[in-house]
Amino acid sequence: MRFRVLSYNIHRAIGVDRRFRPERIVAIIDNYKPDIVLLQEVDEGAPRSRELDLARELAVALNFPYRAVGHNVTLRKGRYGNATLSRYPILSERNIDLTIDLWKRRGCQHTAIELRDTDGHGHHHQRRLDVFNLHLGLSAGQRARQVELLARSREMTALPPSAACLVGGDFNDWRSLLVPFLTGGMNFRSATDSATGRPLRTYPSFFPRGPLDRIYYRGPLALLGASRCRLRLSRLASDHLPIVADFEIR
Repeated sequence: MRFRVLSYNIHRAIGVDRRFRPERIVAIIDNYKPDIVLLQEVDEGAPRSRELDLARELAVALNFPYRAVGHNVTLRKGRYGNATLSRYPILSERNIDLTIDLWKRRGCQHTAIELRDTDGHGHHHQRRLDVFNLHLGLSAGQRARQVELLARSREMTALPPSAACLVGGDFNDWRSLLVPFLTGGMNFRSATDSATGRPLRTYPSFFPRGPLDRIYYRGPLALLGASRCRLRLSRLASDHLPIVADFEIR
């Protein structure tokens, strides 16, 4: 059973030209036809994004029947956070608070997704995939503590090593300092490091230098390929580039 994951910090659908254009985000995501989409910086009810429920707008425009939203930051009017869109049923969802002390509120949205497939004999197959969609802080010390919080969360500790699991989003991990903890202590593999070991650079979108957006995986998942978006429109639509990874669950 194969599926495609796309992770994208959409910057509230406000591009580097400072224009609110959700249709650009829709066009970019639709180009890749993903099965699961991890979004960060998704507004709801904020004046800067016409007070729209962006997760709902994008899900409807892209024909995703299932979505879950985890709001982290409350504005004077409106709020924003992470959103997960899925073509497969979302069995459960919870927003994990990763806020450290008095720093800006951060979170990780956990969803359990039921992947479905039908083989050539008409037999139906279902497999559970646990997905963690996060947006970490701006300081290295803060990020390290946030990953520790995630590792100790009841959602993560409840999963056996054999469970199919993804962690993706905006890690803000410029120097790849979190990689040893995720690949060592938490036993994940990186989907977004190339064969040379150099991660995909996604920020800033118009001249990417930082590998801020990443996807990690573990369990019975085989990575078939990963890349960053190379559409010209993506240099303008957000300050981040989306990343795409194809998997097979065995």
